[in-house]
Amino acid sequence: MTSKTQTLLLLPGDGIGPEVTEEACRVANHVAPDLQIETAFFGGVSYDHFGTPLTDEVMSRAKQADAILMGAVGGPKWDGVPRDKRPEAALLRIRKELDVYANLRPAFCFPALAGASALKTELVEGLDIMIVRELTSGVYFGQPKHIETLPNGERRGVDTQSYTTGEIRRVAARAFELARGRKRDSKFAGVLSCEKSNVMDSGLLWREEVTKLHAEQYSDVKLDHMLADAAAMHLVKAPKDINVLLADNLFGDILSDEASMLTGSIGMLPSASLGEPGVPGLYEPVHGSAPDIAGKGIANPIAAILSLEMVMRWSLGRPDIADSIFAAVGKALEDGARTADLGGSMSTRQMADAILKHL
Repeated sequence: MTSKTQTLLLLPGDGIGPEVTEEACRVANHVAPDLQIETAFFGGVSYDHFGTPLTDEVMSRAKQADAILMGAVGGPKWDGVPRDKRPEAALLRIRKELDVYANLRPAFCFPALAGASALKTELVEGLDIMIVRELTSGVYFGQPKHIETLPNGERRGVDTQSYTTGEIRRVAARAFELARGRKRDSKFAGVLSCEKSNVMDSGLLWREEVTKLHAEQYSDVKLDHMLADAAAMHLVKAPKDINVLLADNLFGDILSDEASMLTGSIGMLPSASLGEPGVPGLYEPVHGSAPDIAGKGIANPIAAILSLEMVMRWSLGRPDIADSIFAAVGKALEDGARTADLGGSMSTRQMADAILKHL
């Protein structure tokens, strides 16, 4: 326990975001009553109130917090809004301004849910992958980025994939550091770095710089390389071969969503976006806003609660609390607690109650 009052900025966002983050707050109040929790508008709901998905005032508050916990953003309601005002623009801005360049997406399978995976049980029992995705550069941020009309009347969309040496090396270092603390006996026991170096110059640079950094500072960690499309196939063929998977923004986005479905439900998995020491981490469930079930009270809150677990572990320095949250989720699942996405009938609140019972 720390002596300084720690602040968590809660950004519930859109869709099921407010429902799942409310349950995460209940858990936080139970395990860390001294934690100061503040709430702000973010995403589509912010656009509705202020005409922008992220106000400067909320951005300033985010920079001053110890950590930020987000719910979800977006939905068809805002499909007609200009791109720079859409809910997703808030997420890109907060990631970029905080410079939280390392996105940690764990893909683990609780024993009680091994039978719920899309794969055979023996392929996912004991699954524990950490995906490290570069988050603040690459094709989502590269310039030029536009839609243009050509002289012949055709339209062309342009996105630019761009990486610098420094951007690659800092996220690769985070992956190597994580692998050092995750001793594994598997085919890819250290870091598996994924790109498309066979057809992309940025991918070739990625492979070269990761290899150089490995030789200079992390030769004690096993390093393997794999093309991103081959990695996608390996994730459904033999996922337990992989320990730490490192990828750029685009491929990391795709591969981490694929990995999430190995665990039984995308409603199960959290994420952490981390920058340099002293920068508040940004935490969020990997599921979307799920507008089709928003307001029905049936969304799975586990990803939000486990995002809180990551808050405690990575930003607030409370690993004991993090361990207790993770264990409580596992025990609730062992007792048969299930929301609809897991084949059960529990409400969002009932699932959180089942977890709180073990805290």
